[in-house]
Amino acid sequence: MSTAPVRPAMVPVSRRVRAYFAPMNRVSGTPTLFDPGLSGLFPLDSPPAPWLDLGWIDNFQRFCGTGTEAMRTGVRGAPAMQMRGMLDAQIEFDFREWGKLQMALAAGSEHMNVLACAANASPQPSGGTPVPAVAVLPGSTASSIVVGAGAVSAFSAGNVIAVDNDYQQQTGYIGTGIAAAYVQDPGDVNRDPNYLRRVTFNVGRVAQLSATALLLAQPLLGGAPAAGAGVQVVIAFVDREGGSFFQEWSALFVAEEDGGGRVCFHYPRLSPTTSLESSITLNSAAQPKTSKAFTRESQVEVAKPIHSLSLHAAFQAMPHQDENDGQIAVCYRSYFPSGMAAVY
Repeated sequence: MSTAPVRPAMVPVSRRVRAYFAPMNRVSGTPTLFDPGLSGLFPLDSPPAPWLDLGWIDNFQRFCGTGTEAMRTGVRGAPAMQMRGMLDAQIEFDFREWGKLQMALAAGSEHMNVLACAANASPQPSGGTPVPAVAVLPGSTASSIVVGAGAVSAFSAGNVIAVDNDYQQQTGYIGTGIAAAYVQDPGDVNRDPNYLRRVTFNVGRVAQLSATALLLAQPLLGGAPAAGAGVQVVIAFVDREGGSFFQEWSALFVAEEDGGGRVCFHYPRLSPTTSLESSITLNSAAQPKTSKAFTRESQVEVAKPIHSLSLHAAFQAMPHQDENDGQIAVCYRSYFPSGMAAVY
């Protein structure tokens, strides 16, 4: 009696999904691409630049609303061929960690740094008139901000800082390294010289002070300061309901292997949305379009009565033209089989 050979395991096994985001060039519309052939097993703890590790996420769900349409012919209207309908792909999940990027992506619009205010500042929900910026001196890097011996005493280890140029009434996308906002008219932002530092992603935490410089715990997100930049202390981060600016980033989600293969979901372009699964199923011609309330935060029980807060995020997948054949795609799903797993 013969027995059929046992196929090696083909089941991806994973406990959690990890999120990585990379900035897009908003001026040219160029995304950051993940090439599974070049990247191999993406190093989760030390992702290659410009990918940024945003930590583990929960409740990761992907929705496909892209339909198919049939061309029918003959007396009985039998389907002769099929074609794709309108592209519609969305994802949602919960950030379990809070930080500048997580809050900006979950909120979707301009995300602001609350600059340390002057003593006589008038109250403003996103921060009033700040303490003047300290000039950044030549020789500064993304991890070391040179301010000079006299100015170091204005800062302390543990401070969060924003480093960027004065706003000089430019229009369009602004922010060093990463587009942080879009200005149509300088009057919209009151020609505030601190506006760039209010919105910039070029932030970091001071780990220690040297005689002339601020040494950071992590490199600035936007890279080394540009000539003429200033630095200000950040008290908190704030985002707002509303706002006309839409964040747009490239994203990679990795279901890490725990005894099975690794699965990666690469979205070249993601833009925040509040249209979730319910709107995908209700947008047919037979049913009226409805809206769904969007949960901004959710509580995760640790041990009664203690809860942690998670940031709920939802995104619309935007189209990308594949370089190999010109096809339009919104997501790439890669599977890295575990060692000696069967191929089919």
